[in-house]
Amino acid sequence: MIEIKKIALWLFAFILTISTAIYQRRTGPTYPLQGKVALNDSVINYKLIRSHEGKKNHEVTIKAENREVAGYVIYKRYKTTDSWTKLPILRKKDFLVAELPHQPPAGKLEYKVILTYREKQIFLSGGQAVIIRFKGKVPPSILFPHIIIMFLAMLFSNRAGLEALLSKGSPRKYAFWVIGLLFAGGIILGPLVQKFAFGAFWTGFPLGSDLTDTKMLLAFLGWIIAAFAARKQRQARWWILGAAILLLVVYMIPHSLLGSELDYSKMNSSLLSNN
Repeated sequence: MIEIKKIALWLFAFILTISTAIYQRRTGPTYPLQGKVALNDSVINYKLIRSHEGKKNHEVTIKAENREVAGYVIYKRYKTTDSWTKLPILRKKDFLVAELPHQPPAGKLEYKVILTYREKQIFLSGGQAVIIRFKGKVPPSILFPHIIIMFLAMLFSNRAGLEALLSKGSPRKYAFWVIGLLFAGGIILGPLVQKFAFGAFWTGFPLGSDLTDTKMLLAFLGWIIAAFAARKQRQARWWILGAAILLLVVYMIPHSLLGSELDYSKMNSSLLSNN
C-alpha cells in the first residue's frame, strides 16, 4: 500500500511537471505565432517564428499553393526609430519565402507579413508586428543536459511539495536533490547556455533585468533557505512546501519573458543589411 502511494505521488509530480513545462513554453514570447486566414477561396495556415538560432538570415516561410498569391514583408529593428524596410516575398514551389537579415545575439526585429491576391491584400497575425529574437547556437552537449537537469529539479521539487502535504511525510529528504539539480542545471549550465546564446554568462539580478536568470536565482536561494530552516522536523514540511510552491510559480512564468535584449542605441551600425 505504501509503495502504491509513493508511485502515485511520483506520477502526479511527473504530470504536474510536464504540464507546467508545456504551459511555460507555449505562453512564452518566443513560441511561434500560429493562425489561419482566408484569401479568396483558400485558407492559408501560417506559423510565424519568433526565435532564430545561428548565423544565417531568418527565412519567413508561408505555404500558399495558389500561384496567384504573392506578398511582401516589412520589418525594422525592435525599439528603434528605424523606418520600415520592405522585402519582396519570393515563390519557391508551394511556398512564399522572404529573408530577414541576421542580427547579433539578443537582437530583435519586428516584422509584418502581407499577402496579396489580385487586388486584395491581408495582414497575417491581424497586422500585429511579430517580434523575433536572434541568438547564437548552443552546443547540444550543454543545452540538452541543462534541459534534462532543470526538468528533474522541477520533478523533485513537486515531489517534495506533495510529500510535505502528508502529515507524516519526510519532505526534507528531497531538498538536497532539488538544490543539487538547481545548482548543476541553473547555476552551472544555465550561464553557459546564456553565454553561447546571448554572449553573456549572467544578465539577471544584480547585473541586469533578465527575468530568466533572476527567477532562477530566486528559486535556488529559496530552496537553500528552506533546507536550512527545515532542520527542525516540526517545521520542515512548511518550509519545503513553501520552496516547492515558489519554484512552481517561477516555472509558471512564461519562458524568455523579459529575456536578454540588445540595445541598438549603443551600436554604431544599423545591422540591417544582409550578411
